[in-house]
Amino acid sequence: MNFEEGEMLLIDKPYSVTSFGIVAQLKKWTKAKIGHAGTLDPLASGLMILCTGRWTKKLTELTGMDKEYTGIIHLGATTPSYDLETLPENFQDISHITEAEIIAATENFKGLITQFPPIHSALKVDGKPMYKLARKGVEVEMKSRQVMIHAFDITKIDGPEVHFRIHCNSGTYIRSMAFDFGQVLGCGGYLQQLCRTKIGPYALEDAWDLDSMRAHFGSAMNLKQILPRTAEC
Repeated sequence: MNFEEGEMLLIDKPYSVTSFGIVAQLKKWTKAKIGHAGTLDPLASGLMILCTGRWTKKLTELTGMDKEYTGIIHLGATTPSYDLETLPENFQDISHITEAEIIAATENFKGLITQFPPIHSALKVDGKPMYKLARKGVEVEMKSRQVMIHAFDITKIDGPEVHFRIHCNSGTYIRSMAFDFGQVLGCGGYLQQLCRTKIGPYALEDAWDLDSMRAHFGSAMNLKQILPRTAEC
C-alpha cells in the first residue's frame, strides 16, 4: 500500500472506540495525510471509510453517500443523549403496545422527514461541539433539518427491544429517529445499539477489523491507544 500517494481503507470501528482514536492511530501508522468519511458515535460500531494522501480529495463525495444501519430501539424510557451515553429515565409501561402498532409507526419515518439533531451531538455552535455545551448545562437552540429515509424496516421485536434496519441519506441522526419513534408510540424510546453497515456501495463485510489489521501488519501497528474505553453508562 502506498499511503502517501493515496489509499482507501474500510475499517470496522468497535463499540466504545472513538472515530478520532481510529484516525489518530492510523495516521501514526501510515505516516500520511488521512481523513474519514463520516464520524460514528463512540457507542456505535461499524463501517468507517478512511482515505490517505491524494485520496482525501474524495472524502466530500464519500461523506455525502447514503448510509445503512442496523440497531435496537429500546422502548419505555428516554435518555438526554437519545442513546446510552446518559442514563435512562422517564420509564413508562409498554405492555399495551402491540407489534402491529410498532410496525405501523415506521410509516411516520419514511420519505422526506424533519428531525432535530440530539443536543449531545458533534454539531458545532460558535465553534464549540454541542455535546460539550450540553454537559455544561448551556441551553442551545436546536434547528430542524430535513432528511430522506429510503427504508425503515423492523426486523425483530423482543419485549422493549425493537431491532431495525434503516437506509437513509447522509446527515440523518438515528438517535433522533429512536427518540421520535418512542414519542409517536407515546412511551418514549432511546437508541440502545447501532451499527453502520454500508456507505454508498461500500459494505461492512469488506472492512478490516482491528484484530485482522494487527495480524496482517504485525508490530507496525500499535492499537493500545484505541482500545475500547468503559462506557459511561
